[in-house]
Amino acid sequence: MLKFVMKFTYSNASWARMLKVPEDRASSVAALMEYFGGSLESIYWDVETASAHVVVDLPDSVSAAAVVAATTKTGAFKNVSVHEVLTQEQLSDVVALARSSEDVYCPPGWQGMQPDR
Repeated sequence: MLKFVMKFTYSNASWARMLKVPEDRASSVAALMEYFGGSLESIYWDVETASAHVVVDLPDSVSAAAVVAATTKTGAFKNVSVHEVLTQEQLSDVVALARSSEDVYCPPGWQGMQPDR
């Protein structure tokens, strides 16, 4: 499973509905994640932007994109963003893999930065 952090910024109309009819958003979000083969880890609320930050496990990026499509079609959100996040162990793997490419990739203009021999 891949780990994603999703940020949902609610529309004004959605906030008005939630204030009028308060409900547990976690159960609704959990059901959606389970439908797409994943699970809800946690939900946090951003005080500054009144947005929800949702941490989920999903099988792949296609499932994450489907969550975005399913939620944005409702018009309940002004903005939705999705970020795949890595564990510390995965980051170590990234660093090792990136180091292994040192003999393969040179940045643009690299030759012009080398001292004359």
